[in-house]
Amino acid sequence: MRRREFITVLGGFAVVWAFATIAWPALADDYPNKPIKVISDSAPGSAIDVIFRMVMDRLGTVLSQQIVPVDRPGAGGAIAAHAASESIPDGYTLFAPAISLFISIPGKAENLPLILPRDFLPVGSLAELPLFVCASAQSGIKTLPDLIRRAKQRPGEISFAATGIGRLTHLTGVLLERKAGIKLPAVPYAGGPAAALTDVIGGRVPLIIEGYSGLAGAIQAHTINVLAVTSTHRLPDFPDVPTAAETLPGIAAAGWQGIVAPLGTPAGAIQKINESLGKVLSESDLAKQLASRGAYVDPMSPSEVNAFINAQQEQWRPILETFDASVKK
Repeated sequence: MRRREFITVLGGFAVVWAFATIAWPALADDYPNKPIKVISDSAPGSAIDVIFRMVMDRLGTVLSQQIVPVDRPGAGGAIAAHAASESIPDGYTLFAPAISLFISIPGKAENLPLILPRDFLPVGSLAELPLFVCASAQSGIKTLPDLIRRAKQRPGEISFAATGIGRLTHLTGVLLERKAGIKLPAVPYAGGPAAALTDVIGGRVPLIIEGYSGLAGAIQAHTINVLAVTSTHRLPDFPDVPTAAETLPGIAAAGWQGIVAPLGTPAGAIQKINESLGKVLSESDLAKQLASRGAYVDPMSPSEVNAFINAQQEQWRPILETFDASVKK
């Protein structure tokens, strides 16, 4: 049985706390007394990177210390994960992984998917980012039912831009295929949504699935049509955008970014960062700014992060096992 299948929330938190308290000397009373580096696997300019930097800026203010965001995209997130795991566990290097690193296609990238608390210690949560399903204005596709109808009429001809094979945007496209009974070939793009958007706007690729921040300019310019959002309910800032579940009951997906720490990081550092994140995310003006960008504050305790990741891994297991079988063939 896999670890994530038998660790309870309470038991998982106990393991986390044990790692944090016995593997490193006591934390200095004045922590943090120097800049904190936070590594991210996100591509610069991507939806989740924009949110990450906004929250890190506020976190630095609360801690009265500089937070240094470091983007290390590539290899499906394995590059950033390796760099973070090899860091000194003193509370001055943290890792801000996206949910994709925990629900990665088996065998796609070395040492992924990550498992908590085997690989890192959970610290806190930043935000949840529902994904927007959009079509090139040139395609003439204006609604999700319209997309499904056309895809059934032209099997395999309507493709979607996947900003990272194996990442959540790609997996959500696969989920959409399965739920609708259609075929949407994935066209892979690296480096965030910028390059993909160029081809979608130009009509070379009909569809894209991405967080709002990466699509906002194109949506506002009406060069792409918003078909649906993958949240469980309509978003208050986008009340006219239907959910995908209104057409395909049960479909839901959302990006997520949290904070984890290398094994052995002192419990005091984890507690201080978690409490400071809570203060940042309780700032109403920040919550409004994030919501306008399609991101929603989602504060969690370390044990809640652990439980959330376990639940996400179970939710996506049927999709991931399909890829796992294809890798083994």
